[in-house]
Amino acid sequence: MGLTRRGVLGGAAALSTGAAVPGAGDRHPGRPRGVTTIVIVAGANGGAGGDNELTLRGHRTVGVELPGHGLGDGQFRLAYQCPQNLAALATERSPMAGLTLDDYAEAAVATVRRAARNGPVLLWGGSMAGATVNRVANAVPHLIERLVYSSAFCCVDLPSMAAYLMEPEAADSMILELGGAAVGDPAVIGATRSNFRIAEARVLAKLKEALCADATDAEFLALLNTMQPDESTQIPLDDARAHRDTWGRIPRTYIRHTRDRMIPLALQDRFIREADRLTPDNRFDVRSIATTHLPDPRGWASTVDIVDGLARA
Repeated sequence: MGLTRRGVLGGAAALSTGAAVPGAGDRHPGRPRGVTTIVIVAGANGGAGGDNELTLRGHRTVGVELPGHGLGDGQFRLAYQCPQNLAALATERSPMAGLTLDDYAEAAVATVRRAARNGPVLLWGGSMAGATVNRVANAVPHLIERLVYSSAFCCVDLPSMAAYLMEPEAADSMILELGGAAVGDPAVIGATRSNFRIAEARVLAKLKEALCADATDAEFLALLNTMQPDESTQIPLDDARAHRDTWGRIPRTYIRHTRDRMIPLALQDRFIREADRLTPDNRFDVRSIATTHLPDPRGWASTVDIVDGLARA
């Protein structure tokens, strides 16, 4: 899920930073206190972006520019324009080819490092972005004040997002319904590619049901037009496990989406249970919002209220 309502869900070791991780008592040594920077990691098919409302409430917000997702990276090709060249769209190589969770984590760590020079950092991700959040927290726990997961993957017992999607708690997930918009062979393209400009009513109805059933048709179509067509095939397979001695010492919040059809509530609750069992002395602060995978306007407003409060704490 793109946390500026820009994306959807399409996962061994902590990212090496070349520096020793300080002890818990050394958190933020010499760093200025002040306005919190909320660093936002977008989910699958999402672009970098902050949040206007949080900025107007006095926080800094910045989106992580994930590799392959930048405006100049070539996601929006001529074949994707209208009228579309579906034959070319099904074969043209993707800028996402070869990218892994290491690449995403490296970009996010770099953003967190820069933001931390200015004060406290809250790291926030939804959906697939939870894998990147885990990796960053493993790498630079001393630079992060709090982690926030919005209906996001938080791998603990199992290594990857793909592994969790094979579990009973994911049996009701509608993730396969996104396949109606799929284009081409990922082995040829080097990525998964979705045609979010499709106009087939049946496919659009399934996408809306899976992602944001509570949205109006206008809101849903506006959302689709912010999403990038390509996403890495490797991210869901990469090891994204949280580590007790690094990730496990950062305060964390999980925002449950109780109407989520992509990451079912049972799977969200499993993430919370496993994490709390890993670090029983540092448990998730759990909040719940009656919203879908991609929040409707009311759900988004509730999410902003939660993040605002956490950033002020």
